[in-house]
Amino acid sequence: MHNHGKPLTRSPKLIRTLLTALIAGFALATFAASPAVADEVGTDEYNFIFSGNVTYQGNPLEDVLIIVEGGGYSAEVETGADGRWRVGVPTKDVYDITLVESTLPEGVIVSDEGSDRITLTDRGATIEAEFGLTGNKTVNFFLGQGERVTVPFIDQFIERLVNGLNFGLMLALASIGLSLIYGTTGISNFAHAEMVTFGAVITLTFGVHLAFPMWIAIPLAVVLSGLFGWFQDVGLWKPLRRRGLSIVQMMIVSIGLSLMLRYVYQFFYGGSTHQLPNPGSARIDGLGPIVISPTSLISMGVAIVVIVLVAYWLTYTRTGKATRAISDNASLAAATGIDVDRVVRIIWVLGSSLAGLSGILWAYFRPGIKWDMGWQILLLIFAAVVLGGLGTAYGALVGSIIVGLLVEISTLWIPSDIKYVSALTILIVVLLFRPQGILGRRERIG
Repeated sequence: MHNHGKPLTRSPKLIRTLLTALIAGFALATFAASPAVADEVGTDEYNFIFSGNVTYQGNPLEDVLIIVEGGGYSAEVETGADGRWRVGVPTKDVYDITLVESTLPEGVIVSDEGSDRITLTDRGATIEAEFGLTGNKTVNFFLGQGERVTVPFIDQFIERLVNGLNFGLMLALASIGLSLIYGTTGISNFAHAEMVTFGAVITLTFGVHLAFPMWIAIPLAVVLSGLFGWFQDVGLWKPLRRRGLSIVQMMIVSIGLSLMLRYVYQFFYGGSTHQLPNPGSARIDGLGPIVISPTSLISMGVAIVVIVLVAYWLTYTRTGKATRAISDNASLAAATGIDVDRVVRIIWVLGSSLAGLSGILWAYFRPGIKWDMGWQILLLIFAAVVLGGLGTAYGALVGSIIVGLLVEISTLWIPSDIKYVSALTILIVVLLFRPQGILGRRERIG
């Protein structure tokens, strides 16, 4: 067939028409073959998946915005026509799952009855969630009818202030114990974090697994924590001191002991989070803007009483005065007739008992018990000790209160998953101007 010299051409209009029809047909086939399912983000990329179902009175809610944040990762997803959503995350970490209430139908709000760890803010409702033994975790919000009342800033500030004081007092128990051990031995004991965990897991063992009453399980855990500290000094630290190991070598030993204990806890208790009885989600009414549970109030009271008793012991008893003398100059204290080894052993028992009690209070504050829970706050414990002044128990108390307040109050302006940064920032600022810490003495810095 010949075209008699005329070029063979195709109509551009025809080509555009065919392409449009092809694309439309492909899209129609794709959407027709795919039923309305949950919106998904990152589920193909990551193996750890959060999911949920947003419904109200049995009806699924579409286009509700869910935000997942934690471990430096952030993702947003909207619920599908079936009310479901799924988000993949890179690691097994603690994440904040936030439902943005402005995307709910008018008159529908999130109820705070469904979770012990739900937080209501201007943005919406946030649940702190973490994975168990599997790589999947379901997080659901309970919806109800009502109108969200915006909490004034001053009320939020007072609430964070009380939480910060509670956290600071709990932190002070561990920090004072670590500071006393450092002052008398010079050891920066990284295994102190595992002593915090020890108190919590022993309480879990006796109070939950063996069903002891909690008023027996908690004191028993504190006593066993002290006994564990005694065994550590007798079996490990005193022999190392007699062999003349340097402070750096003993610090490395403490790091190894910390790793060993941490994975022993994981072996026996698993990687999931366990709860103690009566976590204290109920709130005490009639305190105005102060939001606090009976458990938190008891926790603060116990911490204050114990701290006062330790302060009295350090100030007025013979052993307490000997402890302060050893912290100032161990050689001179030994020359005056003080039995240094005996006092050091008492300090190991006392410091370990305080760490165990701190772990129990931390288990209620989180709430929950996990194999690495002490390690999660070890940096804050060290920050409190350094901020207050190395080797001074009173400095550790002051540093802990400052750290606790900063950590909680900072969440008014920064995301909760980076709230520990504020405490470390103030630590750096203070040490730039006062290297010995708030209550430390300059001659101790060498």
